[in-house]
Amino acid sequence: MKLLLSFALSLGVLMSAVPGYAESPMPAEAATDIPRMAPNAETFTLENGMQVVVIPDHRAPVVTHMVWYKVGSADETAGQSGIAHFLEHLMFKGTATHPGDEFRRRVAAIGGDENAFTSYDYTVFFQRVAKENLGEMMSFEADRMTNLVLTDNVVATERDVVLNERRDRVEKNPDAVLNEGLLRILYLNHPYGRPIIGWNHEILDLDRTTALNFYHRYYTPENAILVVAGDVTPDEVRKLAESTYGKIATRPDAARAPRPSEPPAIGPRTITERDDKVREPQLRRFYVVPSAVTAAPGEAEALSLLAEILGGGSVSRFYDDLVRGDGPATYAGASYRSEGLDSSRFAIYGLPKPGVSLRDLEDRMDAVVAELLQKGITDEELERAKRSAIAQAIYSLDSQAMLANLVGQALAVGRTLEDVQDWPARVQAVTKEQVQAVAQKYLRPAASATGYLEPAEGTRS
Repeated sequence: MKLLLSFALSLGVLMSAVPGYAESPMPAEAATDIPRMAPNAETFTLENGMQVVVIPDHRAPVVTHMVWYKVGSADETAGQSGIAHFLEHLMFKGTATHPGDEFRRRVAAIGGDENAFTSYDYTVFFQRVAKENLGEMMSFEADRMTNLVLTDNVVATERDVVLNERRDRVEKNPDAVLNEGLLRILYLNHPYGRPIIGWNHEILDLDRTTALNFYHRYYTPENAILVVAGDVTPDEVRKLAESTYGKIATRPDAARAPRPSEPPAIGPRTITERDDKVREPQLRRFYVVPSAVTAAPGEAEALSLLAEILGGGSVSRFYDDLVRGDGPATYAGASYRSEGLDSSRFAIYGLPKPGVSLRDLEDRMDAVVAELLQKGITDEELERAKRSAIAQAIYSLDSQAMLANLVGQALAVGRTLEDVQDWPARVQAVTKEQVQAVAQKYLRPAASATGYLEPAEGTRS
C-alpha cells in the first residue's frame, strides 16, 4: 500500500489565508474567467451520517470510487505508532462474506485498479473500474467497513510485511531518514512528529486486538466520506450508496480524540544524518506554518505563491541566485504542504555543487530569503506564480482521479466542497503585500528545523 498519495500538494491546493488582510476584491469581468475546480460536483449525506460527493465526468465509461476515513497516524494512541497504516494493510485480508483476497482478485478480473494510502489525518481506499462495476465496488467496500476478519497468523505475517516496508523505504534510504529526523525535531509534542509508518519498536508490538480496537472505533459511516468521480449522475450514486453504505449502523464514538498542541518555539533546531550511501550532500529546512485548515483568510494561498516564487522552478529566486551560472547549488527549491488538520510546514532545500559546503549553501539561501523578507516581491513574480498555480489547477480538471483526491482530501480535514471549487479565485486575489506578510510572519529561524545530509566520512563546515 502507499503510505501517502497526495496529488494535491503539487497544486498547493485547498488553502485559505493572511491576518490583517481582507481578501482582495476581484473585478467582475475577471472573476468569470477564473475556472472553478470540479464545478459540477454535488454532495449529500446519507441518513447514517456518511457524506457522499459525486463528480460527474462523462468523457469515458469509467469511475473512480474512493472511501476516506477521517483517521490517520496523528490519531493513534501513544505507544501504538503505525497502527493506522498497519490497519490499512489488514483491510485487504478479507471478511466472512469475501474471504482472503477475493476483493483484490475481483478488481483484477474486471480490469480495474485499486490501492490505499495512509496520511497523518486520513486513510483512503480506492478503485478505478468500468462504470457498470461501481455498485459491486461499493458492496465490497461497505462489507469490509464492518465485517473485517483477522487472525493472529494473518496479523503476524502482515506485521512482518510492514517492518520490511519500513526497512526498505526508510532505514535503507538516507533521504527518508533525514526527513524522519527533521519532523521529530520540528514537532516536539504534536503527533505530526512521528512517522506515518510508525517506529520500528512499536510496530513490533502491534497485534490483532490493537488493530481491531482501532478498526471498530474509527471505521464507521459517520467517520467516512465517499467520493465518486466519473461517468455517473448524483441520482445513480445516491441509490447505490443507500443500498450499500446506507445500511450500516452508526457508532457515535468515532470522533477524533483531542491532539496535543505544540509549545511555542524557542529557537532553531538542527539535525545531521551521515550515511555511506549518500552521494550528494543535502540541506533541508522546515518551518512550522498554518495549513489550509488553520490559516487565516488569505494566508494559505499566499504561502502557496511564496513557495512558487522562492523555489518553484527555473524562474524562481533560488534558481536565479543559487543555481544559474556560478551559483553554489546544483538544485534548490521550496514547497508548501497545505494539507493537514493542524499546522503544517513550509520547506526549503538545496544540493551544493562540488567544493561548496552545506554551511556556505545555507548562508546563500538565507540571504535570498532575507532579501525577499525585506524588499518583498515584484508584480511580475506574483503574476507569474498565479499563472502557474492556476494552470496546474486547470490541468487537474482533466484527471478524474486527481479531482476525486483533491475533494476527498479537503473534506477529510474539515474543509468544504466550495473551498476546493473556489481555490483558483482565491489565489488570483492574493496581493504582493500578503505574500510578504506571510513570509515575514512564518519564515522565522525560531520556528524552524534544519537537516544536513552528508556522506559518512563528511563533516559540515
